[in-house]
Amino acid sequence: MGTAVAAGSILGGSPAYAQEADIEASPATPDLARQKVKRVYDTAAAEAGGIWNSYISVADEVAVDVASDEIVEAYSVNKVAVAVTLMDKIDRGLLTLDQQVQVPASIVVPGGDGIVILDRAYPSAFTLGHVLSLFLTVSDDTCVRLVGLVVPAAEINQILVAKGFPKTQVTPVANPNRYFLGKTTPRETHDLLKALVAGTLLSPASTEYLLSILRSQVAFTDGIRREMSSVDRARIATKAGWLNDGRNEAGIMFDAAGKPVLIYSMFAHGQANPEDFGATHPVRQATAKMGPKFLCAVDKIAGAGTRAFRAPAYRQYNGG
Repeated sequence: MGTAVAAGSILGGSPAYAQEADIEASPATPDLARQKVKRVYDTAAAEAGGIWNSYISVADEVAVDVASDEIVEAYSVNKVAVAVTLMDKIDRGLLTLDQQVQVPASIVVPGGDGIVILDRAYPSAFTLGHVLSLFLTVSDDTCVRLVGLVVPAAEINQILVAKGFPKTQVTPVANPNRYFLGKTTPRETHDLLKALVAGTLLSPASTEYLLSILRSQVAFTDGIRREMSSVDRARIATKAGWLNDGRNEAGIMFDAAGKPVLIYSMFAHGQANPEDFGATHPVRQATAKMGPKFLCAVDKIAGAGTRAFRAPAYRQYNGG
């Protein structure tokens, strides 16, 4: 599956944002921005090696298309799609964000990612708002099961098909309220994110809600957003997924006015050190180099669409 890339030259030790010897730092036109994004992607992916399936657009036009219609393991990137189905039920008045679900010890995933496993105080109760916040930021695995209590696996898949995403599906198991996170294609994940910011998936309030979580400072920072200031991180809504040798990330970059300007959907596997789930994995190193350069590439061009999504306010507190 996908395209295997050979190891390329080392990108050097200076910050990624400053490495602009090949083309101008901030192109002034969308076409030049797309050229830069493609060159940055090609170089970093080649250095990481392995197999990549990706789709990246700049100002609504394709910049990178690498085997983007192949079905791939989505891992936790599909939590965005699942979250869309839950918010769809909220939009239809079938659920509410303040609705509670019970958290008995039997539903807690042993090990894995997230913070529910750290509680050690069960039974407890979470609101759906709390569940979604943990689901999309720290990628809490127990929250997969908690979402399944209110949106069963078959319904998740039905909603996604109805919204035009038949290849982005979870994998049902014997228990109808549980599922594996399933598969997608890079193009469909890209198009789902594009539809989200276009306002065709959810109500304006639900769209804003999901984006505020994905753009928060506590959302994923080991990849695209790693080598960035807090201000730049707030311009990016992102979700990653990882398991076995797979390392995936998809998200949206916004221009200074808050309009979506770059959408990325990257799925990689087969690189060295599959046991490393930290920021030192080759794919995470590659996306950390891509991120600041992508943002730099689109800094002088305007985003697409009519709606702007302002970055959520970020204030620090020291108690009190």
